[in-house]
Amino acid sequence: MTEIKPIQPHQIEDVKQVILAVCQEIFQVPEEVIRRHDNLSDIDQVRSHYFDNRGIFLVLLDGETVVGCGAIRYLSSDTSGDICELKRMWFLNPYRGQGWGTKMSYMLLNFAKRNDYTKVRLDTVDEYKQAPAIKLYQRLGFYPIERYNDSACTVFLEKLL
Repeated sequence: MTEIKPIQPHQIEDVKQVILAVCQEIFQVPEEVIRRHDNLSDIDQVRSHYFDNRGIFLVLLDGETVVGCGAIRYLSSDTSGDICELKRMWFLNPYRGQGWGTKMSYMLLNFAKRNDYTKVRLDTVDEYKQAPAIKLYQRLGFYPIERYNDSACTVFLEKLL
């Protein structure tokens, strides 16, 4: 059975392996290059970084195996209210194109609405290599915005909740 649930502590290393595997596939670079740009420390500290910070971290499970993930975390506040960030949406190849990204996105966006966020933002590294993800976000109502952080990303999107 494939289902989406909140991450459990024993799944942290599995989540990191999913992220590394997908990044290696998409960006065609070795793991050490990925780790140089992203040490995945937020996942090591998932409780404080997400759950204790007005957020959530979900995993896609196929049986007991982690095959995808996605998260929401508090980002900032502005005159319109609180802003959250959609983070760590990665799925192993066999689970892409089956609606799991859409389903997880809806769960995360609903979480954000229930927690009184007014906007959700996200960033992606490459508009060409991550084109399917960007198309998903656009279908969900995300629109381009100016850079909002100092990451290595080049695409910045936002959605009003």
